[in-house]
Amino acid sequence: MIEPKLTHGNLLDQGVDIIVNAWNRNLIPWWLLLPQGVSGAIKREAGREPFRELDKHGIIPLGAAVLTGAGRLGYKGIIHVAGINLLWLATKYSIQKSVISAMNIVNEKGFGSIAFPIIGSGSGSRSRRMCLAFMMEAFSTIESKSRVVVVEYRGKSKKQAS
Repeated sequence: MIEPKLTHGNLLDQGVDIIVNAWNRNLIPWWLLLPQGVSGAIKREAGREPFRELDKHGIIPLGAAVLTGAGRLGYKGIIHVAGINLLWLATKYSIQKSVISAMNIVNEKGFGSIAFPIIGSGSGSRSRRMCLAFMMEAFSTIESKSRVVVVEYRGKSKKQAS
């Protein structure tokens, strides 16, 4: 059972090996989208390379996860999760399956630490409290030696602020 550390701040300021990008199903090419929230911040700081790499994977099943490089970010990679359905809504299934899929990659690759945003609370149009509850329920079913941080967004990253 994972007991994540809950923190307030910016996902891109976390001292972890890998971060999670709450993404869509990859139906629309990334270059047609104007990423906002977590994806927008990642694109601004990491550059386009992780999204170009993600594009090569094609359509992502709901709740699945894809590992890419981290671009200009200092992480070992980015795990992109398909946390919203075709109606741009997050569901209990899509949130929990995204958490499980991301943690499967973490465990398979042996990453020591990971930071998650609150999946579904942005473009997924759900409340932070509900999304966090779904995520915590999923974490309670997973075994991992990795340190897990869940970040509730509060302000620009340290790099953006300077």
